[in-house]
Amino acid sequence: MDGDRVEIDGGIMEGGGQILRVSTALSCLLGLPLRVRRIRAGRSQPGLRPQHLSGLEMVRDLCDGKLNGGEIGSTEITFTPGKIKGGTHIADTKTAGSVCLLMQVAMPCVLFAASPSELHLKGGTNAEMAPQIDYTVMVFKPIVEKFNFTFNCDIKRRGYYPQGGGEVVLQMSPVKELSPINLTERGTVTKIYGRAFVAGALPIKLAKDMSAAAVRCIRREIRDLYINIQPVREPDDQAVGTGSGIIIVAETSTGCLLAGSSLGKRGKNADKVGIEAAEMLLQNLKHGGTVDDSLQDQLIIFMALAKGVSRVKSGPITLHTQTAIHFAEQLTKAKFTVTKSEEENPGNDTYIIECQGMGMINPNL
Repeated sequence: MDGDRVEIDGGIMEGGGQILRVSTALSCLLGLPLRVRRIRAGRSQPGLRPQHLSGLEMVRDLCDGKLNGGEIGSTEITFTPGKIKGGTHIADTKTAGSVCLLMQVAMPCVLFAASPSELHLKGGTNAEMAPQIDYTVMVFKPIVEKFNFTFNCDIKRRGYYPQGGGEVVLQMSPVKELSPINLTERGTVTKIYGRAFVAGALPIKLAKDMSAAAVRCIRREIRDLYINIQPVREPDDQAVGTGSGIIIVAETSTGCLLAGSSLGKRGKNADKVGIEAAEMLLQNLKHGGTVDDSLQDQLIIFMALAKGVSRVKSGPITLHTQTAIHFAEQLTKAKFTVTKSEEENPGNDTYIIECQGMGMINPNL
């Protein structure tokens, strides 16, 4: 068997958990046995963290696979996939590890399952170094559904750093194949909206301050649009622990969604949180692409699996995106090209990511 294993170096390029997520999902989908070495080699705590391990275990359970080396801190795993089933599965990081990152590894797999899936993902819903669940629902979901599938994401409970305790239930039905997407026309920004939230021991005033600071910051660049950032206090029965943050979304005339977000933490003033998110949004609007930095790399695996040519216009290509492309090409027959987009004013740092997808067909349908 070992002779046929695909060898993955988990320490190159972005060198983080993303390599594990992309390669395990593709291994599961394509039935390719996998060995990943030097997992997260460049990180301050190398090897598997709880969220990576719970993601791997969930994929193993989804396809009745075999996982060796699945321990916290392990820097090498082997994975042998079986047949993707569907049904109900639970993944619990038991920490504030991000439920959104669990979703990233599981979602491509359950699209090609034999029957509908219900995934109970437990951990942090609004965590550092990962998309917030609000981003997943407000930006990722409407755009990724353009690949011709739908999913339902029910936020049961929110959980924050350090204890986590959040729970999200993801429901998806399998598809025969994915359609390619064409996201190359930005259009003009038609509205800006979002939510500034507090939970636990924090007063609603903090949410109002975050919102007001963000609006003031955006107003300096964009004067004529109504900006609606709702301050919210999460209900106590729907949030574990204390947390705060903000997400702001810009919607365009062609249906593009770009966002900026930020999380509060002890000692960080509310105005600063709001301004950080606003500046991130403005930065994402400046380059003229149709997707923001966070969405760019999340679309790669779906482009690789789709049937036909997908095209996405983006700002500067992030290291996460380069990494996702590298491993998608290594494991599938998809071909990516990235070219600088010339039609804008030359000052714009805009690129077209084009992919000839492999046209994955669900063998179960």
